[in-house]
Amino acid sequence: MAQAEKTHDTATNTDQDDGRSTDLHDSPMMAHLQDNLEHGNDIGHYGRLVFAMVGRHFLDDDQMVNLLAKQPDHNADEAHALLMQVKGRDYNPPKRDKILAWQAEQDFPIIPNSEDPDSGNVYRELRFPDHVYDNIGEYYEEKAEASQS
Repeated sequence: MAQAEKTHDTATNTDQDDGRSTDLHDSPMMAHLQDNLEHGNDIGHYGRLVFAMVGRHFLDDDQMVNLLAKQPDHNADEAHALLMQVKGRDYNPPKRDKILAWQAEQDFPIIPNSEDPDSGNVYRELRFPDHVYDNIGEYYEEKAEASQS
């Protein structure tokens, strides 16, 4: 794959004292997923989806595709297609409860320490670009307006 420009939406740490990081490895769950991807271990469909939904904000497209393509029975074209689907639909990173529901549907543990209620909470661990928080706020505003109609 040719060297691509960085087209990802890099997170900016606008409040460095809030304890959140722009380093993907500062999230134990994301470090667990990335380490397993680097070693070619199968993290399952939902593991790949979670990695794409979160990782796209911290890694460039080439890095994402190269990692996802290391999965058994997957290649760069499939990895690229997954990334483009996630980006095209502008999926927000999933909340912990959604990750746990997905984890229950596969063998690979997405959240390595699922008994810890703080584990797998990427919004607590990582600083995403402002537009991610804006999208979430807009969703809840629309939901509130719809329930009042």
